[in-house]
Amino acid sequence: MVGSAIIRYLQSLSYQNLITATSAELDLTRQADVEAFFQTEKPEAVIMAAAKVGGIHANSTYPADFGYQNLAIATNTIHAAYQSSVSRFLFLGSSCIYPKLAPQPLHEDSLLTAPLEPTNEAYAIAKIAGLKLCQYYRQQHGVLYHSLMPTNLYGPGDNYHPENSHLLPALIRRFHEAKEANAPQVAIWGSGTPRRELMHADDLAEAAIFALQLPDPPNLLNAGTGVEHSIRQIAELVADTIGYTGQIVTDPSKPDGTPRKLMDVSRLRDLGWTAKIPLEEGIRKTYPIFLEEQQRGTLRSR
Repeated sequence: MVGSAIIRYLQSLSYQNLITATSAELDLTRQADVEAFFQTEKPEAVIMAAAKVGGIHANSTYPADFGYQNLAIATNTIHAAYQSSVSRFLFLGSSCIYPKLAPQPLHEDSLLTAPLEPTNEAYAIAKIAGLKLCQYYRQQHGVLYHSLMPTNLYGPGDNYHPENSHLLPALIRRFHEAKEANAPQVAIWGSGTPRRELMHADDLAEAAIFALQLPDPPNLLNAGTGVEHSIRQIAELVADTIGYTGQIVTDPSKPDGTPRKLMDVSRLRDLGWTAKIPLEEGIRKTYPIFLEEQQRGTLRSR
C-alpha cells in the first residue's frame, strides 16, 4: 500500500528511474540477497516502506514473526545501503514506537521513555531498532539516513484480511459484508472509546518525498494529520459511506489496545508539510477501490 502510493506520487512528479522489487522478487529477510540487489542496482536514494504489518490480533498472535521479519528487513537494508554507497535513506516506521502511556499528542522526544503497548511490542521494538540504526550510521559514517514515523495508514492496496488487517480496512470489509448479508448488527472490538489518528497513504507518500528532500532533517519525524477520532466514530463514518443501516455494537471481550494515539506533527508542519486528505474524504475514496479490487479478484487478504 505505502510503496505503491510512493511510486504513484513520484510518477506524478515525472520521476522515471524508479527501482522496485516485490516480495516475490526479493526476500528482504535474506541478507545475501539484499546485499546482491543493492550492489547490482546501486540506488542513489532509498525509501524503506517494506514491513510485516497487521492489527492487534495479528501482532498478539505472531510476535516472533513480527519481531524477526521486521528486524531482519531493517538491518539488512540499512547495512546493504551503506555498503553500496547509498547517499540518502528514509526509514518508515510506525506510531507504535512510542510508549503506551506517553503524553498525548505523541512527540518525537517521547521515544524510549516508558514501556510499550504489549499487544504490538515486537513490531515496535523492530521499528525502534531500525530508526536507531539509521541514526547510528548517520552518526558514525556521516550518511544521511533518517526516519519518518507515520500514524495509522489506509488507502489503495490495503490488506483486508478478516482477522489480521488494520482498523480501517477491517471495518470496511466487515460493514460491506454486513450490508451484503443484511446483518442486523456489526460488532467492533473493545469499548469503541480508544481514539485513533488515520492518514491516507497518498498523504504519506507526499510527506516521505518532502522529508527525503530536506537538506538536514532531524533523525526522526512524525507524519500524521494531527486529527483523531474514537473507534466508534470511525466505524460510524465507514457505515455511512458503505450505506450500512444496522446497529453498531461493541465487544468488550476484545482488547482495546492503546487508549489514545495521536501524533504531534508540529515538527514536520514547521518544516513546511501538512496532510491534505480529511478522514471522511479518504474513506469515500477508498471504498470504491475496495469494491473494484474485490470484483477483479485482486483484493489483498493475507
